[in-house]
Amino acid sequence: MKIEILPSDPDGLARAATLLSEGALVAFPTETVYGLGGDARNDRAVAGIFDAKGRPQFNPLIVHVDCVETAKRYVTWNDTADRLASAFWPGPLTLVLPLRPDAGLSPLVTAELPTLAVRVPAHPVARALLAQFDGPVAAPSANPSGRISPTSAAHVSAGLSGRIAAVVDGGACEVGLESTIVGLADAPTLLRPGGLPQEALEAALGAPLALHASGDPLSAPGQMTSHYAPGAPVRLNATDLRPGEKLLGFGKVDAELNLSPAGDLTEAAANLFHHLHAMDALGAETIAVSPIPDHGLGRAINDRLRRAAAPRP
Repeated sequence: MKIEILPSDPDGLARAATLLSEGALVAFPTETVYGLGGDARNDRAVAGIFDAKGRPQFNPLIVHVDCVETAKRYVTWNDTADRLASAFWPGPLTLVLPLRPDAGLSPLVTAELPTLAVRVPAHPVARALLAQFDGPVAAPSANPSGRISPTSAAHVSAGLSGRIAAVVDGGACEVGLESTIVGLADAPTLLRPGGLPQEALEAALGAPLALHASGDPLSAPGQMTSHYAPGAPVRLNATDLRPGEKLLGFGKVDAELNLSPAGDLTEAAANLFHHLHAMDALGAETIAVSPIPDHGLGRAINDRLRRAAAPRP
């Protein structure tokens, strides 16, 4: 199956929506990374997502919808969800809430958990596609499971060509990190740091978030220990360069590639996955990475880098 590269114009979006309605898989851009979309109500389509990615079926998926009112069809809403959605949707925030008994989604989406991860993306192409399709779209990152997330249509084609029907080319992703995930089934809990900083969420809530412990059971996408991995091993917090290594820098360092020479965490987040793809292409024996400040978006960057550096299963 040759992958179709679709433009993000009305004809391309109409073709993408038709493919989704037929149960096919279509990758599309969001402001975070490219997602691999399938009809969340269609068991075969959702099973196809897991198969195309090689993703374990115990790892739940995020469902993308067009607005808050649509989200309420699938989850039990609450006042905290209302506050966060009002502040940050559409945007790089996923909320995990109790699944409604009448949601009508494939049980594969939630990995049989009693909760659903849902978000309203901000990217205009994603929003236009959701409006055209007029249904819930399950969409993890459009890459083979455990590998570097895609921030361009070319990344999707390189990783999934022959496994999916099409990708809508909407250019490079602006945020470059997956969404922040907050669990609201109990006390508000940061389940995965991402493109929305923890500080912004806590300011909106007026209280600190509880934190998901690394040893806790999976309760949301993106919590597996080894994830986002390039082909080469990754060494973190590198202040020197060892034989066979190439440096992915941050700040004023002499590096093969630099996430942000100015030390800007927003720029570094946007560049992270693109630069990891590029470092892979350079054929480094090991990718050494400069220290990244662990605040704001730096928390999410360091989370992805720790998972990229974790022992491979």
